[in-house]
Amino acid sequence: MSDLPRTPPPTPRLAFRQMTEDDLDDMAALLGDPDVMRYYPRPKTREEALGWIDWNRRNYRDEGFGLWLVTRRDTGEFVGDCGLTPQEIEGVTDVEVGYHVRAGLQGQGYATEAAAACRDHARNVLGMRRLIAIIRPANLPSQRVAEKIGLPFEREAVSRSGLPVRVHATAL
Repeated sequence: MSDLPRTPPPTPRLAFRQMTEDDLDDMAALLGDPDVMRYYPRPKTREEALGWIDWNRRNYRDEGFGLWLVTRRDTGEFVGDCGLTPQEIEGVTDVEVGYHVRAGLQGQGYATEAAAACRDHARNVLGMRRLIAIIRPANLPSQRVAEKIGLPFEREAVSRSGLPVRVHATAL
């Protein structure tokens, strides 16, 4: 896997890179924001945000992918994270495309643009055959992003933490 690109290529507006511990301030602000995390059980603490970075760094090493840090190409401004992670739902592990965009930048198409680039990277570079998005039922904006990138609703399920979720999925 070492000869494969380690991140999706840039989009017209966005660039991707691997997270490092130097990104803790941005990631702690993102994952600690009650608006960004409103569909999660609760916002994450700074320590949990560091754990999030460490989890993604392990994913880069062990899987060859993870959630990447997303920035605007024109300004370098931190947008959020987006990428691919193995996720287990009801005993089956699939690769999920996931995304978090700073509250002040939501509604501008960044999640859709980043998620589409990650979908294409999963299919064209990593050779994945299936991609899912696991979304809380009330999270209509995230469901719209999944549908826009070609992941229609597949089924209702229960997450590992016992929460009801909607699984959006497609064959790649």
